[in-house]
Formats: sequence, C-alpha cells, structure tokens
Amino acid sequence: MVVYISEAHALDGASPNTMRNAPLVEEPITFEERYSVAGTCMASLALKRLPAVVDGMDNATNRNYQAQPDRIYLVGKDGKIAYAGRRGPRGFSPFELEQAIRKELQPAEPVSEPPVPEQELKN
Repeated sequence: MVVYISEAHALDGASPNTMRNAPLVEEPITFEERYSVAGTCMASLALKRLPAVVDGMDNATNRNYQAQPDRIYLVGKDGKIAYAGRRGPRGFSPFELEQAIRKELQPAEPVSEPPVPEQELKN
C-alpha cells in the first residue's frame, strides 16, 4: 500500500521537479487538493494498481513514521512493523526488504506444550 504523505517536488516547494514530462503540481493547501495531487502522483508513477491512502493535512503519518521523502515499511502478519527501511530513495535496500519478506513468510514454529509432571499423569 502506498501512503501519500506530501509532494516532495511541488513547483512552489524547496526542490521543484524540473524533469521533462514530470507532473506539474503546487503544494496542496487543503486535503482535497492533496488527494488530487496524490492521484496525479500515482498515475504519473504508474502505481494505479497499488492501493493508496493519503496522509491528513496534520502530517501525522509523515511525522510518526519519519517518511519524508519516502520510506518502505513491511507490516508483519501480527500487524506490527517487521521491517523499517532507511530513507529513500538512496537508502532503499531491495536485498534487506526481500530478506524481511522471506522471514515474515516462514511458517510459525509450533508451540510445544510443557511436559506434564508424572504425578499428574497417575491421577
């Protein structure tokens, strides 16, 4: 799942995107604008098939997960963070992520029952 946090390369931002064919967007002021910019970003990056949610204007997700400019997290079967990558894109490690996914997909080891004391078996 993609969590859109904010526009890293808005025209009116600190580091506007000047690449050819890059989407031209301004920093959103309202949630509706952020939602629209997120859609533009998802389409531009051809990420339409991935589910996406949008961080609120309070930027709580960005703050709580230190997500700026981008970050990869793997959520485990138990709902907890199983892997937290370094800040991207230069901090991404496909190998580390693959290892974390493999570990998460391993079957759980069976929980063995503690041995029953002999005197309880006789009763």
